[in-house]
Amino acid sequence: MFNDKTILITGGTGSFGKKCVEVILRKYRPKRLIIFSRDELKQFEMAQVFSPEKYRCMRYFIGDVRDKERLHRAFRGVAYVIHAAALKQVPAAEYNPTECIRTNIDGAENIVTVAADMGVKKVVALSTDKAVSPVNLYGATKLCSDKLFVAANAFTACDTVYSVVRYGNVMGSRGSVIPFFVRKRDEGGPIPVTDRRMTRFWITLEQGVDMVLRAFMIAGGGEIFVPKIPSMKITDLAEAVAPGVNIVEVGIRPGEKLHECMITREDSRHTADIGDCYVIKPEVFRYAGQDGTPVDEDFEYNSGTNSRWLGMNELRVILREQGFNVPESGV
Repeated sequence: MFNDKTILITGGTGSFGKKCVEVILRKYRPKRLIIFSRDELKQFEMAQVFSPEKYRCMRYFIGDVRDKERLHRAFRGVAYVIHAAALKQVPAAEYNPTECIRTNIDGAENIVTVAADMGVKKVVALSTDKAVSPVNLYGATKLCSDKLFVAANAFTACDTVYSVVRYGNVMGSRGSVIPFFVRKRDEGGPIPVTDRRMTRFWITLEQGVDMVLRAFMIAGGGEIFVPKIPSMKITDLAEAVAPGVNIVEVGIRPGEKLHECMITREDSRHTADIGDCYVIKPEVFRYAGQDGTPVDEDFEYNSGTNSRWLGMNELRVILREQGFNVPESGV
């Protein structure tokens, strides 16, 4: 469905955007692949890897999702939009709340409106486990963003289909704890962890991209796709990166949870299992998408009670595949 079509990625110079471009160029033949972001240096650096001379479909478009007029210009002739632009750093969002709101909420509203105005076929927005029962501003803004994209299918009165993909921490993404652990290991330790009981969902960048591209193919509009991914213990990750290095507990940070949740018990009433992922169906309008098998009413998708776990050996294999210098065993 992506061959000979125009695809635009907001926030396209980030970790997800780069991997997404790599995957799309490897698997499809798009007419145009537009990187929409506000940092000209990152665009310049990305263009050294994915140059318009080598990849004739590539376009680099300076702009901000806060700027509706610029979005109108960028969305001209676009069939599919991947909305990855966001302010994601939790402490920065707490200190600069209005900036986070303007990008993550107002920017999402602009994407919804302009996509409808310009006849975009489908929009898939990236979400996060922090949007579920949020305890920090970043999570709260992403919850609002999710609601905007879900409700857009009912109120825009157009043929544009809007959906959301929600997943957990991404291995190798900007802000990942792994490079920090590697640096601390190389400095001789210790490895600081906030709480030894902490668990997280983990997904690789390529898996995240594959989930988003699959969402375009099966989206009916208004659903939130949640991939089935494993959990890991923060102490296992530290031990996988730096076996034998002293681990020091430094205390949980403001706005942080012990365990992350991607589907709450309240959402389970309208959640279905469709095989490789769950679908949270919209409640505010009639849904015409994936049926699937309804989950149990008391179902909760939580990193602390997940049925699949990554052990230290499996973590090491995945980390090495992602290019991190980690030992093959704990010896």
